[in-house]
Amino acid sequence: MTDTMRAWVVDRPGPVATGAPLVEVERPLPVPAAGQVRVRVSCCGVCRTDLHLAEGDLSPHARRVVPGHEIVGVVDALGSDSRRFALGERIGIAWLATTCRTCRFCRSARENLCTAPTFTGWDHDGGYAEFALVDEGYAYRLPDGFDDLTAAPLLCAGIIGYRALARADLPPGGRLGIYGFGASAHLAAQVAIAGGAEVHVMTRSPAARALAMRLGAASAQGAADPPPVPLDASILFAPVGTLVPAALEGLDRGGTLSIAGIHLSDIPSLDYQRHLFEERTLRSVTANTREDGERFLAVAADIGISVETTEYPFDEADTALADLAADRVDGAAVLRMPSAR
Repeated sequence: MTDTMRAWVVDRPGPVATGAPLVEVERPLPVPAAGQVRVRVSCCGVCRTDLHLAEGDLSPHARRVVPGHEIVGVVDALGSDSRRFALGERIGIAWLATTCRTCRFCRSARENLCTAPTFTGWDHDGGYAEFALVDEGYAYRLPDGFDDLTAAPLLCAGIIGYRALARADLPPGGRLGIYGFGASAHLAAQVAIAGGAEVHVMTRSPAARALAMRLGAASAQGAADPPPVPLDASILFAPVGTLVPAALEGLDRGGTLSIAGIHLSDIPSLDYQRHLFEERTLRSVTANTREDGERFLAVAADIGISVETTEYPFDEADTALADLAADRVDGAAVLRMPSAR
């Protein structure tokens, strides 16, 4: 093994359509510290958060950070006192990298709201690289029923979609609206449908609308179109603030709109009577707890969730981000390393 690795870094954040915010570099091979393991990366999902980081919507927390936080690979080195995983074991690395474990949120099972968290691919180098480090307490064992390519999107798209669904307070057998239908949405929709929900999808992509119907949605229409029936709950996955008023108007009395993204463009003015009266609720979603992750992975295995992927070779990470920005990706984009299974 050499003492260097290939990696993509966020060099100069800016629009992927007109610039080149990602640059491929050689980096020293990372060495796991106490309590960490090193993972030889097999696949890494390409998340919209990576796009926000590359384009500057999210300010980098580390200079020339390696993005990527839907990482699947095998443990190839152990730090001192690392005993949770064995060498050669397949594990997943997700968005939440560390928490303080001592603030009042961590101590009340709300570590997603930790006051001093760090994140994979934002604070710490992520999975657009041949190797990555992870604190062993924040890594996941992966269900055997998913190969590396289909397991990767479960680690953020799946987990965040699962938390967004929980935050939407969908009643049993209720009507759920989904705005935007990419990586996260197509997984959350399947969890909802498996639980008996009637799902209605609003998205601008004809291909995404067709995918929604194949997965069992009751209807699929344009992004700002009114749903065919009043909705008990909705999730906004598209990072488009102008859709918030439309989504709120689509709710029935007592309905909840859950906003799933870390970044959202500006929300227009809301009219109290039209958008919020009759006990409609607007909620955000912030990261996830490790318990969310464990629960979602168990549900995904139990229902045999179908993961729609678009595969890119590692050398085309910049192309994957550009395609994501232009809505040319069906389902979830995933980088595959040359040595991946």
